[in-house]
Amino acid sequence: MAMKNDSSVTEFILVGFTDHAQLQFPLFFLFLLNYTVTVVGNLILINLICLNSHLHTPMYFFIFNLSFIDLCHSLVITPKLLMSFVSEKNIISFAGCMTQLFFFCFFVHSECYVLTAMAYDRYVAICKPLRYTVTVSPQVCSLLMSGSYVMGFAGAMVHTGDMIRLFFCDSNIISHYMCDIFPLLQLSCSSTYASELVESIIVSTVVIICSFIIFVSYVFILSNILHMSSAQGWSKAFSTCGSHIVTVALFYGSGLFTHLRTSSDGSVGHGKFFSVFYTNIVPMLNPFIYSLRNKDVKLALKKTLKRIIN
Repeated sequence: MAMKNDSSVTEFILVGFTDHAQLQFPLFFLFLLNYTVTVVGNLILINLICLNSHLHTPMYFFIFNLSFIDLCHSLVITPKLLMSFVSEKNIISFAGCMTQLFFFCFFVHSECYVLTAMAYDRYVAICKPLRYTVTVSPQVCSLLMSGSYVMGFAGAMVHTGDMIRLFFCDSNIISHYMCDIFPLLQLSCSSTYASELVESIIVSTVVIICSFIIFVSYVFILSNILHMSSAQGWSKAFSTCGSHIVTVALFYGSGLFTHLRTSSDGSVGHGKFFSVFYTNIVPMLNPFIYSLRNKDVKLALKKTLKRIIN
């Protein structure tokens, strides 16, 4: 797809997170710390899963992909955000803006599908444990992840193509710290009705389908848990699903609130503050969510540290 159209605008200026001068440096160091923790945390989790054979299971295969997506998501968004705190003008070219938008949409869509696949994995593990190794085989896992990335790519192509066909001829100042859909729609000097309709249909379809599958999976899981007689079974089921439920709640909650708030009142200023949760906070928290209460990950970390020391 050619990153070019007939607009007179060839570059955009990203306003950043805030225009209060006294907050620039404190926020720079805060987001730099967030970025460092996100990159290091996800890299550690990725390496632990790769290096320890007892983590070569379907569940950790999905967690590996989730960490990979969170790591890439952070690399796409945060460097430009950090630049906005230290540069007088945080300029991004038209092609660079569309590229950032594409990868942002690609990783957000892919994460939706990966979280959905993880819900299915937990459903099979708890409700059909005897058939788990057959139902969630390596081939099925690879197919689910390939499908997640393909669907994420398709969604990102539609979003980006929709933005490229718009005309930008007046202002080139994006009141945001990244190239997001709604800030770009507000800048366009051409009719955005069709684009807004397409964006709403795609986002609504993805959210409804993924949410429905996750909800149904957990209805069956809860029903199965209620029929368990032993307290140990209850504890194991809740510990298995707890991390995933927290991740889904954080990701979908912050994403939906940002989208609904921005699209309902047209306030990009409000939307960018809430978008920090799923662009910066969630990718940072996920490694901790899947490791702090996880005995397998703790064991893998001890083994890996022992290897390094020896």
